[in-house]
Amino acid sequence: MLKPLYKPVALQGSLMLAGAAVAGAMWGVQGALSAFLGGFSIVLPSLLFAWRLARGRQASVGGFFIGELVKVASMTGILLLVWRLYPGVHWGAVITGLAVTLQANFFALLLRL
Repeated sequence: MLKPLYKPVALQGSLMLAGAAVAGAMWGVQGALSAFLGGFSIVLPSLLFAWRLARGRQASVGGFFIGELVKVASMTGILLLVWRLYPGVHWGAVITGLAVTLQANFFALLLRL
């Protein structure tokens, strides 16, 4: 059973894969990979942040906000790496992957995860 901190991240991962499947149907393999990378830029930093929270590393409000800042900077860094390392990236699919994956936070509130 997942710890409560990991449930929203698992939902993000599920929506990331769903978004990649939809993008693959719309734009082919290149679109699927691009959407996956867009979603991955959200899921990986969120997973690392949840892991830090689960280990009790964010004991203060300041520590929490610093962790959140590092998470957002990591997301940006991964997107920059995608831009530099994948010249055939389909940016419409990347935005689709980002948008679908970010909706997990809304669904987590609705599902009370």
